[in-house]
Amino acid sequence: MVPIPSGTESVRAFLPTRDFELSKRFYVALGFDQILDGEVAIFETGSGGFILQRYFQEDWAANTMMQMMVDDLDAWWAHIERLDLEKAFNVRPPKAPAMQPWGLRVAYVVDPAGVLWHIGERQTTA
Repeated sequence: MVPIPSGTESVRAFLPTRDFELSKRFYVALGFDQILDGEVAIFETGSGGFILQRYFQEDWAANTMMQMMVDDLDAWWAHIERLDLEKAFNVRPPKAPAMQPWGLRVAYVVDPAGVLWHIGERQTTA
């Protein structure tokens, strides 16, 4: 069996935008680092990221979900509340952290294109 190269791989999803400029501002406000701005915009945070593209299809956007795992969901939630995303970006109101039936505490944020973000708190191992 031939070994698979390993060590520098990075996976990034492509996300839709209805309004490219508005979505870029949304993600910067949320706390992502924008590392490229051109025909697409690349955002990173921690060890993950995504590519924002100038393309929108309602069915796709409404069925796209992303997950971001954080160490301190309460701190993230306080940050999200301060942003007043609903007013600033005309998005659905974020949903406060709650324990989900599958055992993960999650808050929910919807971006300007309708992409649903699950912001989950990492569980500590004993």
